[in-house]
Amino acid sequence: MIINNLLLKLRNRDTDNIKKTQEILLSMRGKIEVLKDIQAEINIRPGGSNYDIILITKFSTLEDLDKYLAHPKHLEVAQFIGSVLDTQASVCYKL
Repeated sequence: MIINNLLLKLRNRDTDNIKKTQEILLSMRGKIEVLKDIQAEINIRPGGSNYDIILITKFSTLEDLDKYLAHPKHLEVAQFIGSVLDTQASVCYKL
């Protein structure tokens, strides 16, 4: 199992914008066959240096992760994220 974690810090960090971003991330659920599981959790301890959302995605293989990254639904969501993103960090690992 491949786990990919993406931390997102948004430019506009108000509650409504963070919630909307979470909903858009979760809109990929059930739309990308290789995506085995998806979570988008909002940070409950916001602050200046903290990130706003963690996106956790799970795949069977690294090849499936690559297919996800190229999928039209992911590209649509990524375009939105790029428009609201301040900074990001990621960690990908194998279980």
